[in-house]
Amino acid sequence: MNDEMIEKQVKEIIRKIRPYIQRDGGDIRYVRFEDGIVFVEMLGACVGCGALDSTLKDGIETILLEEVPGIIGVENI
Repeated sequence: MNDEMIEKQVKEIIRKIRPYIQRDGGDIRYVRFEDGIVFVEMLGACVGCGALDSTLKDGIETILLEEVPGIIGVENI
């Protein structure tokens, strides 16, 4: 799978996840895909939230690792 296809899948999954994050006052923005890592920007209530690492690693990263071949991690910028 090429990077363009991976990026398209990642954007679609983030689009599906966003309403759940927004429900709690936060937001997520896709930034880029590079060397197997998806870079996102967590916004709104996510900034400074104690549950950010859990949301990012246990939620978003887990979903992307399961759904998109070629993803090895997710990082907040």
